[in-house]
Amino acid sequence: MNDYNTMPAAGHHLELEGREKLTVSGVEDVERFDETGIVMTTSAGTLVVTGDQLHIGKLSLEGGELHVEGRIDSISYEDGPQVQGGFFRRLLG
Repeated sequence: MNDYNTMPAAGHHLELEGREKLTVSGVEDVERFDETGIVMTTSAGTLVVTGDQLHIGKLSLEGGELHVEGRIDSISYEDGPQVQGGFFRRLLG
């Protein structure tokens, strides 16, 4: 029997077009956002998108889909327990 406990239960998909457009499915909640960063909870864990002039073009939590436009510099997943204040607290000190 294979152990797939690390796989998300709900569908999660990322689609990046160049560095300007990102579509994320499996979004459960958007924790924080501004023009330099977006932190969201997905079915695969906490996803952090950083860049410049970031704009949420479409957000559908019912459908679990988020569209981001702007200059995308990085996309990463945070592991481990949530720290009070999360990504931006660590970033800004």
